[in-house]
Amino acid sequence: MSVGNQSIVILTGAGISAESGIDTFRSAGGLWEQHRVEDVATPDGFARNPDLVLNFYDMRRAALAEVAPNAAHMALARLEREFSGELLLVTQNVDDLHERGGSARVLHMHGELKSALCTSCETRAPWQTTMIERPPCPVCHAPTLRPDVVWFGEMPYQMGRIYQALERCDLFVSIGTSGAVYPAAGFVQEARSSGARTLELNLEPSEGSRFFHESRHGPASVLVPQWVEEVLGG
Repeated sequence: MSVGNQSIVILTGAGISAESGIDTFRSAGGLWEQHRVEDVATPDGFARNPDLVLNFYDMRRAALAEVAPNAAHMALARLEREFSGELLLVTQNVDDLHERGGSARVLHMHGELKSALCTSCETRAPWQTTMIERPPCPVCHAPTLRPDVVWFGEMPYQMGRIYQALERCDLFVSIGTSGAVYPAAGFVQEARSSGARTLELNLEPSEGSRFFHESRHGPASVLVPQWVEEVLGG
């Protein structure tokens, strides 16, 4: 698959990080790492039990030290370095595996585990440690930090920039996504309506597979390096 010096938009989801040992978002029964999604991934859940939510994300942040980027992350970093056209990597994941794999141009539409958001002054700041002790905001000093992640009912980040890129791209590639969570699930149709080719790389058919021109099924650590080799080799 040769795209020359054209424009590619890539969307990655939980499937690309699953092979590194990070749980996918939702399992059978609506649970996420043994918690109800409504309890740990909604503003209402945070309002009801902030200690539960802060501790949950503290543990997830700490767990990042136990995992490493896999071959799919590395391949996308190689594509960024060697591709002669425009490239935007949009991820739904809140981990830092793309960055640790070598990618620099990453847009985290659902926020990042290693970032804190102050609910008092709306400052965002890099964050490595825990929040359960209610540490002060580095700017306003209020003890009102929360994980800088997008919960259900909140607007994902930088949507204007993403839609502009989808309108201009020649190829849209979705990697490891369920095709069930909007607005990301609608990106393939946005890209197609603007004339882009669309490709899905996923372990199994997603809920949106029918919208792609081509779907390839298998582990991301196998499919992504193969596809990157095609692009760069072509």
